[in-house]
Amino acid sequence: MLRIWEAQPLAGRCLRLGLTDGSVIERDVRPLLRGPIFAALLDDDAAFRDLRVEGGTVVWAKGVDLYPDVLVWDGPPPEEPRSQPAATRPAPAHP
Repeated sequence: MLRIWEAQPLAGRCLRLGLTDGSVIERDVRPLLRGPIFAALLDDDAAFRDLRVEGGTVVWAKGVDLYPDVLVWDGPPPEEPRSQPAATRPAPAHP
């Protein structure tokens, strides 16, 4: 089961996510930020950038989070396991 181990906020409401298999993906999460619980993340750049990884997903202030499979697979996980989520690229080599 792929999970997120690292996250970086990018321009707009995008995230760069490091996954437990070593791959790196980027997701535009703006369409997922619906409802009043996400209002601060949409309205305030600093609030969006203030994130952490906890329990394999991205978490913001007050425990606001997104289901990790939606972030990893850009929707529900596939019925048949794939080797990598869509829109992945190899993780950069570490010195």
